[in-house]
Amino acid sequence: MTEEITRTEHSTPARQFTVLLSPTRRGARLARLLTTAHLGDWGLPAESAAHIVAELAANAAVHGRVPGRDFRLRLAVHRDVLLRIEVTDCRGERPPPAPGTVGAPADGAESGRGLLIVEALADRWGVDVGPVPRKTVWAELDLAR
Repeated sequence: MTEEITRTEHSTPARQFTVLLSPTRRGARLARLLTTAHLGDWGLPAESAAHIVAELAANAAVHGRVPGRDFRLRLAVHRDVLLRIEVTDCRGERPPPAPGTVGAPADGAESGRGLLIVEALADRWGVDVGPVPRKTVWAELDLAR
């Protein structure tokens, strides 16, 4: 049932926001700030979404960076019951681990926890590859809980 609702909800977003940002730490920070601002303007909770965007944008800046190419942040609200977050970069040949297969980082590792955070906060998440050379890492939050 969730899949059917999700597929239907994606067809016509009630509200959406899309922006291109530089694949830098500053661009990742701006993605989080813009998410918080837009969701606040829309009267929607922003805390979990801001954490998810921060992690996905940081991954786009670190692992998806291609010189001269920006990453795209898209927020879409469908019928006020679903928030879909998408971060698209130009490194489709480097997909992240699939949902449910993200392992814990080694003891003492300074990175590697981002997708664990996404997995913990999102109701669903995944990766869409293409069109070449892009990949989109997406996460969904159910708003009607």
